Amino acid sequence: MERSLKRWALALCAAPLALYVVPAFAQDADGSATRAYVSNERSSTVTVVDLGTGKAVAQWPVGKRPRGISMTRDGKYVLICASADNAVEVRDPATGALVATLPSGADPEQFFASHDGKLLYAANEDDGAVTAIDLAARKVAWQVSVGKEPEGIAESPDGKWLLVTSEEDNSVAWIDISTRAVAHETETEARPRHVEFTPDGKQVWIAAEVGGVVHVVDVATQAIVRTIQFAPPGAPDYKVMPCGIRFTPDGRTAVVALGRADSVAVVDAAGGSVRGYVKVGARPWHLAILPGGTSALVANGASDDLSMVDLAALKVTATVPAGEGPWGVALGR
Repeated sequence: MERSLKRWALALCAAPLALYVVPAFAQDADGSATRAYVSNERSSTVTVVDLGTGKAVAQWPVGKRPRGISMTRDGKYVLICASADNAVEVRDPATGALVATLPSGADPEQFFASHDGKLLYAANEDDGAVTAIDLAARKVAWQVSVGKEPEGIAESPDGKWLLVTSEEDNSVAWIDISTRAVAHETETEARPRHVEFTPDGKQVWIAAEVGGVVHVVDVATQAIVRTIQFAPPGAPDYKVMPCGIRFTPDGRTAVVALGRADSVAVVDAAGGSVRGYVKVGARPWHLAILPGGTSALVANGASDDLSMVDLAALKVTATVPAGEGPWGVALGR
């Protein structure tokens, strides 16, 4: 994986921003999203998709190697992890114009907004750390050291825990936000890449990419209660590499991107059984659940396109061209 040798810098615009944000890969909370914004890490662009027509309507040049992507809570701005630039970009969703650049720590991979809207948490792969960015002041509030090569990051719905995956250490750190210290670690199968809380906050799902599984952890006990395995038709085991996970708004269904298996799995969230698989483009990374909860938009990193998936019919209904290496998806207006 590419490593940037630059150190991060503060590059701030003069005008203040009210940045109250939703999680990376988040869907529009009130179901009124009309556009999707997709980060393309190899071409350093963002593709804008009109959800009404299912067509790409714009492509913006952005910072180097964009990965994590999200919207501000008020829908006014797109936030982008420019990983190789060691920064988080704030952009106008209508034009793609750069509004501000926030400090992020070295090589931000994914980020997550605190539920109270005050902080943006970024996983810094090069530093083995998490950086908390004060959004009002537009500066680093604090940092915590975690395992090597952190990537996936999420805050529990109750605001108590910040979970961060360590790809190299095969573990997930539980940071107690009140003390800003790692209070517990959960060992996982190889190379955990993404962590996602269920909507009710009772469980957290961890995608272990090289291990080929998703661990389901009970938040109250911090214990793994289930490990989900996958067997998409025609894909050998070594190509099953789970990464992005999203839940439908009702919490009943999880959709898991399976990487080199070129498929997504549609999973019953309560029991952990796989309802079915959908063949999508090459190497799906992350996805978003579209308004209404019946479809998903999947970013296919090796085929440079997006798959629109009907979750009930278990089929692709449209394929949309993107930039080179589509990675993350955010929904907005």
